[in-house]
Amino acid sequence: MARQTLTNGFLSGFMHVGLALVLLAYLPIAFLCRLVYRLLIRPFAAGEDLRGKVVLITGASSGIGENLAYEYARKGACVALVARTEIALRAVAKTARELGAPDTLVVPADITNVDEAKRAVEETVAHFGKLNHLVANAGVWSSCFFEEITNVSAFQNVMDLNFWGAVYPTYFALPYLKASRGNIVVTASVAGRVPVARMSFYNVRKRNVTQI
Repeated sequence: MARQTLTNGFLSGFMHVGLALVLLAYLPIAFLCRLVYRLLIRPFAAGEDLRGKVVLITGASSGIGENLAYEYARKGACVALVARTEIALRAVAKTARELGAPDTLVVPADITNVDEAKRAVEETVAHFGKLNHLVANAGVWSSCFFEEITNVSAFQNVMDLNFWGAVYPTYFALPYLKASRGNIVVTASVAGRVPVARMSFYNVRKRNVTQI
């Protein structure tokens, strides 16, 4: 048992060091590309005018989804906010309107359920008459070694939310996005390319979503 623990600790440390080395190699290149874009490309490229556009955001009650809602609001977009917690969504909607969103829609829904994911998209289109952006952001993470799991079924929710929670809304939103020549934004992670120790299910989800 002690040997197994020592091995797990070594592997965890090795993976984290490896990830750090990858990031050290990647970040300077990414910074250089970003600098070139800002200096040479961005001044001549017209960004998308989001005023009046309709954006559906999943996982919008907190974290990344909440802040994306505020950014879209500042740019004049209408936002449909989807998550399980209605009270939190209404607070986000209020702030979004204060920041400049012309209209907001709160849609309490569990997007791991195919019918509720369909309802979220249909209510958005029924309210606004169109859909321009889908932000598939909802997700959750877990941390443990695979061999430490005592009840593998406990991770069903992790996989459902992290994978089907992106697939279902995308599937039902696609016809409307094609009609508006819209965009799909998926919250991904470096874990989809460089697996992180103790996050087996999270790594798999991020990899799968980026391959859809």
